[in-house]
Amino acid sequence: MSALAAVKTDQGGREPPRHFLELMDIEPAVLRRMLDLGVKAKRGEIAGKPLAGKSIALIFEKPSTRTRVSFEVGIRQLGGDAIVLSSKDMQLGRGESPADTAKVLSRYVDAIMLRTDNVAKIRELAEHATVPVINGLTDVSHPCQLMADVMTFEEHRGPIAGQVVAWTGDGNNVAQSFIQAAARFDFTLRLATPPELAPPAQLVDWARKEGARIELTADPAAAVAGARCVVTDTWVSMSDEKEGGPTSRHNLLAPYQLNEALLAKAAPDAIVMHCLPAHRGEEITQAVMDGPQSVVFDEAENRLHAQKGVLLWALGLG
Repeated sequence: MSALAAVKTDQGGREPPRHFLELMDIEPAVLRRMLDLGVKAKRGEIAGKPLAGKSIALIFEKPSTRTRVSFEVGIRQLGGDAIVLSSKDMQLGRGESPADTAKVLSRYVDAIMLRTDNVAKIRELAEHATVPVINGLTDVSHPCQLMADVMTFEEHRGPIAGQVVAWTGDGNNVAQSFIQAAARFDFTLRLATPPELAPPAQLVDWARKEGARIELTADPAAAVAGARCVVTDTWVSMSDEKEGGPTSRHNLLAPYQLNEALLAKAAPDAIVMHCLPAHRGEEITQAVMDGPQSVVFDEAENRLHAQKGVLLWALGLG
């Protein structure tokens, strides 16, 4: 038992909190349990108001549409209270440490969700919190999005295990969570990125050691060939001011645009995903974004349901 777990047992007889930080930290069967809870929530099969009397702090250091609304609505639909905070509202944005913030908030609320650029910040928060901490996005991952993506694929095409998913574009935080998801949900992932924007080699090595089938290429046509799902994301994220600036990134990524010609190389029944916000005419064309193979808005809706499953699991309610 860790020292942190021992402190919790001494003070309240409780187990260590169930954090949801990275897919790689959680066993496949547990992730599947969360998805099952999310599906039940979507079908209206969760009895009563399981979060009644629970308060969840939602901290946003980055702008948000889907994460904020889906968490806030989901918590309320489950009977809980959401306390929405920005860095401007908190001493966390004025130099208070994540450790001290975690210790204080743990006395007030039942769980904490943080959306931040800085992955070190959420790790420090989780290390010192005595309540569950949920990753609402960092600069290296977006696990809640991947839970919604797996749910969406399986709604439309059945079990994702054994399928081929193709990524075209930047090897960004969402791509990195797709790598983790491939290891945890047993699908093949082909990533087409410019060499300069490839995902971290250490993460790819981890996934392969876990048995994941990860294929890296600079050729989007090779990645997409025969895939059942094709995914892309914005080329310049909210705080993504990497070397060379947006113009350089657009020049690098222009050949990776998800357009009609590229999609035609996928399986005939392939579906298209994008975590939004989208920039039509840049990483994806309007014809693909709004076309018959797009499940983008189903994917956005499923953030609500998948995150209910995460919350119920984290709070020991499912």
